[in-house]
Parts: sequence; structure tokens; C-alpha cells
Amino acid sequence: MTTTLLPCEQHFVLQDVDWEFYESLLSRLGDRPLFLTYDRGRLELMSPSEEHESFGRLVGRLIETLTLELDIPLYSVGSTTFRREDLDRGLEPDECCYIQNELKVRAVEEIDLTRDPPPDLVVEIEISRRLLDREGIYAALGVPELWRFDGERLRVYQLGPAGVYQLAERSVCLPMLPPAEVERFVGLRKTTDETTLVRSFRSWVRQTLGTKP
Repeated sequence: MTTTLLPCEQHFVLQDVDWEFYESLLSRLGDRPLFLTYDRGRLELMSPSEEHESFGRLVGRLIETLTLELDIPLYSVGSTTFRREDLDRGLEPDECCYIQNELKVRAVEEIDLTRDPPPDLVVEIEISRRLLDREGIYAALGVPELWRFDGERLRVYQLGPAGVYQLAERSVCLPMLPPAEVERFVGLRKTTDETTLVRSFRSWVRQTLGTKP
């Protein structure tokens, strides 16, 4: 087994890792704040920064607020580990949720992607470089929609029939929410406290989408 180090001390990659080692490491790490990305023998470990976590949680809060105001069923699963041994791939999203398939997993105690659908929407925070192809893993797992946020721009991708993500103008899961509005509200985080920011977003939803207070 060899190790590849990245310039940032929060990332490193192990080569020639088998599935059993990956599973064992997941079990040993428990709830420690580490993201593991496994792709056919390569394993990346990442310790996310405070900024990384803040972006992910804030985008997640905006999604939760929107679905609450519009009475859209939602099942949030955060950074749950999703993996399939038959594909030899696994990872933890920054944020993810079920919307269209919420009812199918509502009563499931432990999601198994060999029988259960993947999350309908995954959020990836990309303020630092990752070595492994996480987009390819999401495509292999069949995640239909991927949001990629680099700290300024939010790009929405839809999984095409060829198994490749294609840039889209709007979300299919939440078509009423333009990416530019997510960018605008997340951009307030350095000048506005999070409670006020989410309240402002809620007011925008009510005024723009016609929901009642």
C-alpha cells in the first residue's frame, strides 16, 4: 500500500486498498469528522475545514426551509456513507436528501443501495481540490442530481442516459429554486448571522413563491 500526499494537509490518498480495509476503517472511525472516498482500490481521507462544513450545512438549511415552506416531503440524510461492494465504490456526500423517493426510504432503518434508491439530490462543496473522481462515483451509484458549490457559484448537474452528468439551468428536484438565489443567500454568511439569513430566505420563498406566513 502506498500513500499520495496532497499540498493541503487535510487530504491524503492511499493506493491499493481492498474493500475489507475500507469497511474496517469506516467501522473504526465511527462519527469522527472524516470523509472517506473509495474508488476501486484508491482511498482518499479528508478532514473538512470549518468553512467547508459551514457551506454544506447552510445549503442544507436552505433546502430544508424551502421544503418546509412548500410542504414538500423531505428525508435528509446529511453525510451518510453510501457504498456498493459490487461497484467497489463508496463515499460520504457533504449533504444529501430524498425528495421524489422520500416515501420509499422513509421507514428504512439502514439504506442499502443494492435494494434502495440513491439520494435524489447530493450537494458537493468544492472549496478545495479532491484527487478522486467523486462525480464518477455518484454517477455509478445512480444519483440523479448533483449540486456543486465552490464557495461562489452553484452549478446543477443532471445524470444523463449515458451515465454522465450534464450541466443544467435548474434543479429537477427543486425547480422553483434558481441556483442564483442559493448563491445570493449563501453569500450573505459573512455579513449576516445564520438565523437572520435563513429568515430572509424564508421571506423570499413566501413572497416569491406565494406561500403564507
